[in-house]
Amino acid sequence: MEKIYREIAKELGVSQEKAKKAIRLFLEKAAERAAKGDKVIVPGYISISKVKRAARTGVNPRTKEKIKIPAKEVLKAKLGKKIQEKL
Repeated sequence: MEKIYREIAKELGVSQEKAKKAIRLFLEKAAERAAKGDKVIVPGYISISKVKRAARTGVNPRTKEKIKIPAKEVLKAKLGKKIQEKL
């Protein structure tokens, strides 16, 4: 990550510390908004949303015993077209 912070700081003409703070602040705020139920979209790059995961039956890999996994809400991130094109 340090390399990314340096590159962003250089391109913006700010300190590496300011670049790091801005990126982390954006990510924290995006996660907070998504957790509240808002869909966070950076067009072409990423969308983050809260989804409900249904209860399901799983298997304990150690004992092979069937276990019930309760329903829960999770954050889901989907990469946008601009990122996928880089692959």
